[in-house]
Amino acid sequence: MAELHGQQKFEEAGLGRRFMSLVYESLLLFPIAFVASLPFHGAVDSDLDGWSRHAYQLYLFLVFGLYFHWCWLRGGQTLPMKTWKLRLVGAGGGHLSFGQCTLRFVAGCLSMLCFGAGFLWAFFDRDRQFFHDRLARTRLVRVSTASGQ
Repeated sequence: MAELHGQQKFEEAGLGRRFMSLVYESLLLFPIAFVASLPFHGAVDSDLDGWSRHAYQLYLFLVFGLYFHWCWLRGGQTLPMKTWKLRLVGAGGGHLSFGQCTLRFVAGCLSMLCFGAGFLWAFFDRDRQFFHDRLARTRLVRVSTASGQ
């Protein structure tokens, strides 16, 4: 247990809980991508090749970025994080900044492109932090149901 803002206590989230939330998150991103793809495919009449393929990838990157920023800035939780009773907090348990969210999102995406290396980093990190959390100065904490959070 550690102190949050000098008064509230929070518990560090375990790796198992964080990885299960990550699996759930990946399952949730499929329908988000599907729904977000409908207007893009309607606007592009041809097959996705050349410039349209790269534009589509950038479009999905931005859609996912908006989703995560919106959730993290509105309370530090996505739906999977709520399910697994996790909350993303800034350094010392404070609120997240837009810059922290952006850095965490971009570094997390790069980690996925590197076969999850930034997630596996947690097994070697002294505080069991993911690389993108260490870099953005954020941390995933377990939400206490007793405190009504």
